[in-house]
Formats: sequence, structure tokens, C-alpha cells
Amino acid sequence: MPSKSEGTASAPRPDQRADQRTLHRDLLYSMLLQRRFEERCAEMYAIGRIGGFCHLYIGQEAVSTGVISLLRPDDYIITTYRDHGQALARGMTPRAVMSELFGRQDGCARGKGGSMHMFDKQLGFLGGHGIVGGHVPIAAGVAFAIKYRGGDQVIACFMGESVVNTGAFHEALNMAALWKLPCVFIIENNRYGMGTALERASSIHDIYKRGASYDMPRDVVDGQDVLEVRKAMTEAIERARKESMPTLLEIRTYRFMGHSMSDAVSGTYRTKEELEQYLKRDPIALHRQRMEDAGEITAAEITAMDEEIKKIVQDSIDFAEASPELPLEALMEDILVETTS
Repeated sequence: MPSKSEGTASAPRPDQRADQRTLHRDLLYSMLLQRRFEERCAEMYAIGRIGGFCHLYIGQEAVSTGVISLLRPDDYIITTYRDHGQALARGMTPRAVMSELFGRQDGCARGKGGSMHMFDKQLGFLGGHGIVGGHVPIAAGVAFAIKYRGGDQVIACFMGESVVNTGAFHEALNMAALWKLPCVFIIENNRYGMGTALERASSIHDIYKRGASYDMPRDVVDGQDVLEVRKAMTEAIERARKESMPTLLEIRTYRFMGHSMSDAVSGTYRTKEELEQYLKRDPIALHRQRMEDAGEITAAEITAMDEEIKKIVQDSIDFAEASPELPLEALMEDILVETTS
């Protein structure tokens, strides 16, 4: 058999194939859980169970899944207001997320944060943040703390493409590059900042190139392919852990829903034809088809997985419905926190 040095890799061992099959199933499960959860969130919003702002993640599941599947339990995540999918990918329970959306006591933030502010200290999930770009300097601060304490953790900072036109973005990236901080900046480029197309808002359309201004490693990634996301993230994490160097990843994806639940699915700013073209590259369908083609999963197994997930999501709704609301006096709690760090 030719050696690897001769240009042909040997076939994977049976145990390697089994590990790969398990990994691919886990990735599919995570993406499908996020999809089914968000679909039910849309229903709950429509009947008034969820109020306020609600931004769904449908179409972008390969980004959260690909990135977060590579993080260690002691790594950190910080993100924007489109945060349900990332919270689930990190391991937050559907019950905790749905209860938070319902504004109930058993939510991850006791129902006080709602859709845009998922948070779990134990999971290193440092919140969804509602101010566009406001969380990027916080990510740099966490990365500075990691380095200052001599750790080898990484922080993954998710953001939308509209963030790159804010001052906070540039200041944070400059400091991260200057001080060599272990942060992976992830731009989820879904092409639209609310209803404004990227081309109408940015003089640079290949926005990963902005990293060149800070001599920062950078790359553009197919955000509809979960394995491509993992490949790029693997390199970025290794760079952060071993060299304490930041990376800027532009992960090109697409949201299949409107900007928020108050926005029509196609909106007035994009055509139905455009949406239909992107639907052909549904990240879940692409990964499922690859698994089927490789003999890693059957149609019956996919159906069984889907039914199991639907029951879990229904359970989260039932749990949230039964969870109590906070008493009025709780408004004065959790305002300040004592810290020794």
C-alpha cells in the first residue's frame, strides 16, 4: 500500500470510521435540535407565549454547531441577541432556554433576560448581548483575563456582519492583535443587517479582509457546511491555545427567517427567489445527505432522531408553561454582584 509520503493516505481504521460516524450524528442532532426548537419558538411567539424581541437562528445552525463542538468545557462563548441556537449547542437545556423565553423563574437567567440574553456561568456562556458590537470588547477583555491568569482557554465571539462597521469592533480587534489575545472573532455573515444588504453598508464585501488592518490571521468559510466550519475553527483554536493569537473568521451563512419575528420571512429587502436559492443549501439537509451517501445513517434513523427531538422540545414548552413567574420583589434582585476577582 502506498505510504502517506507518496501522496495517498491509508483507509481509516474501523474504530476511526465509528468515531467519525458518532461525530457526524452528534453534529446532525445538535443542528436538528436547534431547528426544531426555533420552529416551535415561532409558534409560541405567534400565540403570545413569548413576548418582546425574538430573533431566530434557522438556517445558521452549522455555524454554532461547528464552532461550539470544538470548544472545551472551560472555554468561553459570547454572542449577540440571536443566541438560542448557540445556547443549545453549548449544552444549555431546552427547558432552561424555553423558560427564559417565557420569562419564567426556571429560565437560565430567571426569566429576566429573555430571548436576547441567554447566560450560563457554569457553561462559560457569557450572554447574548443586545447592543450591536457592544460585546466584542468584552470578548477581548475575557481573552486578556485568560492570558493574564496563565490559562490556555479560548473565547469564541460570535457577531453579525453589521458589527464590522462599529468602532468597538475595530478597537477590540486592534487590542487583541496588539496584545496577542486568545480570541476567535466569528462573523456570521448572513448578508443582511436587519433589512440592509451587506453591499449597501460596507465598502469591503469580503469582510474577513478587515483582519489585515491588524495583521490578524483571517479566513472565509462556507457557513452552510458544518465540517468546513469545524476545519477552520480547529486551526483558529490551535492558534489561540498554542500561540495566544486571535483569528478573524467570516463564516458566510443565511437566515431563512426574517431578522426578527416582527419581520416577514422574505421581507421587503430580499426576494423570494433569493431565499429559495439559499434554501437549496440548508445546512441540515447537506449534512444529512452526506451521511446517507456515506452509509452513516438511514432514513429510518433520521426519522427516529427527529421524533425524539420533537418530544424534547415539546417537553421544554410544557416545562416552561408550568414554571412560575418571579414575584414582584425580584425586580430588586441581581442588580449588583459581589466579586473577589
